Amino acid sequence: MIFSTYQFIFAFLPVTFFGYFILNRFQLFSVSKIWLVVCSLYFYAQGSPDFFVFFLASITGNYIIGSSMARMEGNQTIQKKLLLAVGLAGNIGLLGYYKYTDFFIENFNLLTGSDYALKHIVLPIGISFFTFQLIAFLVDSYRGETKQYDLVNYLLFITFFPQLIVGPIIHHGEIVPQFENRANLKINYDNVAKGLFLFSIGCAKKILLADPMTTSAQSFFNQVGPNLDILESWFASIQYTVSYYFDLSGYADMAIGLGWMFNICIPQNFDSPYKARNFQDYWRRWHMTLSRFLSNYIFRSVYRKDCKWRNYYIATMVTFLVSGFWHGAGWTFVVWGIVNGFFVCTASWMKRKNLKFPFWVSFPLTVLGVILARVLFVSGTFTDAWNVYCGMFNFSSLGATLREALSSVWSFIKWHKSSGLRLVIGIVICWFLPNSKTMTEKFKTNLWTALYAGLLLLLCVVQMNKVVQFLYFQF
Repeated sequence: MIFSTYQFIFAFLPVTFFGYFILNRFQLFSVSKIWLVVCSLYFYAQGSPDFFVFFLASITGNYIIGSSMARMEGNQTIQKKLLLAVGLAGNIGLLGYYKYTDFFIENFNLLTGSDYALKHIVLPIGISFFTFQLIAFLVDSYRGETKQYDLVNYLLFITFFPQLIVGPIIHHGEIVPQFENRANLKINYDNVAKGLFLFSIGCAKKILLADPMTTSAQSFFNQVGPNLDILESWFASIQYTVSYYFDLSGYADMAIGLGWMFNICIPQNFDSPYKARNFQDYWRRWHMTLSRFLSNYIFRSVYRKDCKWRNYYIATMVTFLVSGFWHGAGWTFVVWGIVNGFFVCTASWMKRKNLKFPFWVSFPLTVLGVILARVLFVSGTFTDAWNVYCGMFNFSSLGATLREALSSVWSFIKWHKSSGLRLVIGIVICWFLPNSKTMTEKFKTNLWTALYAGLLLLLCVVQMNKVVQFLYFQF
């Protein structure tokens, strides 16, 4: 079950919403929380029924270990380290088995000449995201930065359905207190209106923009070969770059909007990343909750001030190496992470040296870097990526003369006029219009916002028979 479906909008959401607040209305606060946990677990079970028992076992085991560490005294360091090691090993081991088994088998076969059969294990939905939340909970419990949450509030932190599948990656310290606040247990109609407004924006991003662009671009990347056309190569690469943003930010908008409907403020995940003028700025704006986790639990574990072999650049490269490997079980993802780390280190070095390109240079360079890196990210193999890169500079495909080149461009525009128009609209939104974060901050409940949200939802409902899975479901 995904957000942009009839089943979710017309069945699951209203039943969950009204059940939760009706129970709160009769002051059955504990029961209402249990209701929300049960609904969230049902939501997850619809997507990964075979993994559901392991999901329950994982979150239960993490609660026992985290709570045990939180109760320990300061002199029980060895016991806490042992429990932390067990918890981390369990989480990383479970993620590794489901996500990386075939990757390791393939590489073992390649190195040793063996012929072990691949397992073809189906990746459980959301495992990459809730694993990070569980790791953060364990590490903070070890550091003494958590209190002894009761089981129900802990389960709400992990399973709250808006963020369960593809994030944003939430932190226990920002979510649990909101569920404990009695003021949040009553319907707040302004929050409901804001939530529906933001949900409609996210739904439109997903259905009206991301889905058709992803379908078009994916058809190109599925049949990549040598001697690609320059126009097709650039068009598909830019399409995928833009569609990825609208797919991910659209999901985040819907998740944050759903959170507002339940009076829960879920952190923002995107802040106009394609307006960035360098890669440091880009990664401050893109998938911000993932960047926050990597900064708090990877970068800060490596970085040590005044230590050459654990300096900023090494810590940054390690962090992006982890990020690349987290995104996918393939060497293309690893190299993608390394490339992004190099770009971020370059931007940092320039800042330290007080070197600054003018906007008309830095902005297009950043956009170009994002597009070229996205090609590597979405390509199945290095060969595919190389063919696309070669196609991007295959000027001979335009023709031998200026007239032939102009004719090729015109034919391309006529053939792709509908998808091209959608891409132009997407770029205009990315570069020139306020993002959903800004629109939410300035939101006012009135007739115009109601009409705007209603029109977007109506357009989306008409198109829901063509919904494509969210791209991050595969990670």
